[in-house]
Amino acid sequence: MTTTPVPGSIDATLELLAKSSYVADRPLATVLYLALSMQRPLFLEGEAGVGKTEIAKVLASGLGRKLIRLQCYEGLDVSTAVYEWNYPAQMVEIRIAEAAGQTDRGELAADIFSERFLVKRPVLEALEPDLAGPPVFLIDELDRADEAFEAFLLEVLSDSQVTIPEIGTIRAEEPPIVIITTNRTREIHDALKRRCLYHWVDYPNADRELEIVHLKVPEAAEHLSKEVVAFVQKLRSMELFKAPGVAETLDWATALTELDQIALDPATVSDTLGVLLKYQDDIARVQASELTKLIEEIKTEASATL
Repeated sequence: MTTTPVPGSIDATLELLAKSSYVADRPLATVLYLALSMQRPLFLEGEAGVGKTEIAKVLASGLGRKLIRLQCYEGLDVSTAVYEWNYPAQMVEIRIAEAAGQTDRGELAADIFSERFLVKRPVLEALEPDLAGPPVFLIDELDRADEAFEAFLLEVLSDSQVTIPEIGTIRAEEPPIVIITTNRTREIHDALKRRCLYHWVDYPNADRELEIVHLKVPEAAEHLSKEVVAFVQKLRSMELFKAPGVAETLDWATALTELDQIALDPATVSDTLGVLLKYQDDIARVQASELTKLIEEIKTEASATL
């Protein structure tokens, strides 16, 4: 993997993202550039499917850095996220020491609670030095984790270090590039947000979403791509339980292309709504609306842009 220097300007950051086919607006590139230059964690908030996680992946790829991902979930604890001890190996070491007649408990404890028995999890891995440079450390969907784990992260985000009672403090030689994402299923405490730069990742406008479709689904017909984007934009203005994200737009464009569609029609839209929407109530609401009329409006708008 070829290492690339951290971008030295906002324009260079935009170029870095563009090289990895990520369509970003200037506000996102600005806060990302500042996070890199100031060595501060970047806190990305927004609806699911708008491309928050992809930013970390693109950054790691573009800079030639290792990507370390910590997927958060309810019940996530230190042993899963940070470290745990290799208890079977420690027991073997104790038995060997006893068989050899070693009786100094302090010496034995110091031996079995050393780094060679330490099983490193994502947080500790992110603090380790790397020849390619500090890794990109993605803490994904932090809002799914418990508040206790969120509090634990404060030391990591403030000082790029972790305190292990049996060993002491392990500190990174150079801070990792930390990207935190949340879908806002619950509020994150101010104490954590204060340690980060913040950016709300919104749904893209029609022009930017169409550019994304062109990049990610180049095989889709031009007219189909415009109609798909127009339809998705319309859905986001409706009162749905979960509006489709960019990821769903790309999936739908791909699915319609697989079906050899070159334009939208009511039957195909109705049959494939499950690719775009993930809740039956939302699908029923869209199907119950005047689908034919909606598609005709979209076709008119798409034709006006040709």
